[in-house]
Amino acid sequence: MHLMYTIGPDGKRIYTLNKIVGGEVSKSAHPARFSPDDKYSKHRVTLKKRYGLLPMQLSTFPIYGAIQVY
Repeated sequence: MHLMYTIGPDGKRIYTLNKIVGGEVSKSAHPARFSPDDKYSKHRVTLKKRYGLLPMQLSTFPIYGAIQVY
């Protein structure tokens, strides 16, 4: 069961769990990289750990600006 959406008459997204709503096929609300069925997420995390690319291993946090981690 995946979160899906359709575009309403006002142009906003209407979220649902149904694949077909009102005779219209709904679209997946999950970005492709973060799919619930992602088979390769463990592999990506392993590679990021190996090369020091995990957010906790970086010297700054881009969300908060230039905060140094000691």
